[in-house]
Amino acid sequence: MSSKQEQKEAHQTNGVVLPIVAVPVDCLASPERQQLMEPSEFLEPDGEGVEVVVLDSQANAKGVREEDALLENGSQSNESDDTSTDQGPEPVSPLKETSFSIGLQVLFPFLLAGFGTVAAGMVLDIVQHWAVFKNVTEVFILVPALLGLKGNLEMTLASRLSTAANIGHIDTPKELWRMIMGNMALIQVQATVVGFLASIAAVIFGWIPDGHFSIGHAILLCASSVATAFIASLVLGMIMIGVIVGSRKIGINPDNVATPIAASLGDLITLALLSGISWGLYIELEDKAYVNPLVCAFFIALLPLWIIIAKRNPVTREVLYSGWEPVIIAMAISSVGGLILDKTVSDPNFAGIAVFTPVINGVGGNLVAVQASRISTYLHMSGIPGESSGLAPRKCPTPCSTFFSSDVNSRSARVLFLLVVPGHLVFLYTISSMQGGHTTLTLIFVVFYMTAALLQVLILLYIADWMVHWMWGRGLDPDNFSIPYLTALGDLLGTGLLALSFHILWLIGDRDTDVGD
Repeated sequence: MSSKQEQKEAHQTNGVVLPIVAVPVDCLASPERQQLMEPSEFLEPDGEGVEVVVLDSQANAKGVREEDALLENGSQSNESDDTSTDQGPEPVSPLKETSFSIGLQVLFPFLLAGFGTVAAGMVLDIVQHWAVFKNVTEVFILVPALLGLKGNLEMTLASRLSTAANIGHIDTPKELWRMIMGNMALIQVQATVVGFLASIAAVIFGWIPDGHFSIGHAILLCASSVATAFIASLVLGMIMIGVIVGSRKIGINPDNVATPIAASLGDLITLALLSGISWGLYIELEDKAYVNPLVCAFFIALLPLWIIIAKRNPVTREVLYSGWEPVIIAMAISSVGGLILDKTVSDPNFAGIAVFTPVINGVGGNLVAVQASRISTYLHMSGIPGESSGLAPRKCPTPCSTFFSSDVNSRSARVLFLLVVPGHLVFLYTISSMQGGHTTLTLIFVVFYMTAALLQVLILLYIADWMVHWMWGRGLDPDNFSIPYLTALGDLLGTGLLALSFHILWLIGDRDTDVGD
């Protein structure tokens, strides 16, 4: 990992060269000189004094303070940039948003993302009866792991680019193009590696309980996982870049919309690709056994190309070296959730759980990703990871400080938590109206489902408040490290609590739910 000085330079410039201006000494009599400049005098050959002036590192390439750049959206202050030099060294709260403005910006992407997870749930409810899912049940273990890629990769990409957009680091075409190339190459590397490791985890988790191993099924899982991860990350990465650039141009805070939109199509696209690719490769398994190894080898062979592109880009070089721990651990956590799903769906009494799993996991992951992205941007306004700041005061927050304090992050936590019940009611009604899940929505079922969903989001928002500040204090960029852990925990908590709810409903004899019909 690079030294703290290198991290500071990368954070301050992010590829933007701070200008060095040589001007005569007598032109620098402004009283604000000491605030904006660090002069060093040199003598020219003729003896006249010249100062080399380095602009304050808190300014971006346009001379706008980072906190002013964030305020350039419709819900925030419209103060002129000319007043930035009158501010003190300590920035005022960078996120001057009301609860209403936060809710208004989050609501539409949240509903869009929720309907995407509903569609994914309907797809899973259908494909669970396909031959490949019945004969190679380890595919179910891949579902949360690959759907979790939106947290491991796309949401991390969205958070990283949202922060860059808010502090003015993608305002020029050159900076934007460099950011796009480096990040797209990076997520292709991560997607290929994580997809391969997810298939290994699925094979191991499927082999240990049953004691049965099939080399043909193992290669099928590998080819399906790697191909799905690669194609899904490519498509979703391009969508994310378009969303963030568009949000920046129309004055919407990308932190509020980017991560939910990443998930709105992420689950559906990934699950559709996994189902289609695994089904096609399963058909070829009998007559053309060489197809599966070739598919796997093709995507792995592209790895060196993506590594070279990501390594040459200073924006992504650091993440390429140090960003593996969160995505791999997150994949392992999601795979445990996949094992729970595999064992639950395999029981005929609980087949109806399939349609609800992507919904509860997706909603929880979407909401906590928005919160983590917002807190990370908030901290980035004060300096670089590892530096002490008044904006990162606590290491172990209390639930009261997380949800009931007056700061903007607590306000957003309350807004996001209040979206859980109305959002899930809309999604449950949609599933019921489409006759998905073979489950009758009785009052007791809705109560148990809502309890699981509220408990999941409550735990996730609290952990996000602690984790983002803790990582910041350790010198880790939360944009790269926190969201994979949080969305993976969301998958595990959502699947586990939902499976527990179904078991309790079955044990207490609520036959009206028809959970196993």
